Amino acid sequence: MKIKQITSQSRRDFTAVYECEHCGHSDTGSGYDDDNFHRNVIPNMACKKCGKKAAGDYRPMGTKYPEGMQV
Repeated sequence: MKIKQITSQSRRDFTAVYECEHCGHSDTGSGYDDDNFHRNVIPNMACKKCGKKAAGDYRPMGTKYPEGMQV
């Protein structure tokens, strides 16, 4: 899965539309805007339709705020 669009964000908590790179299925879910979430959690999300995870060439988005910054 990858982030298609962030629909709302409060501090580091956000709601986004996630999209499967394989079948194009979209799903809305929550997330946390830190490096770990973008690099480890999102690529390991399995699509609810096809069951696949992100491909090996997945490129994570950057965070809105720098690491360590108090928001």
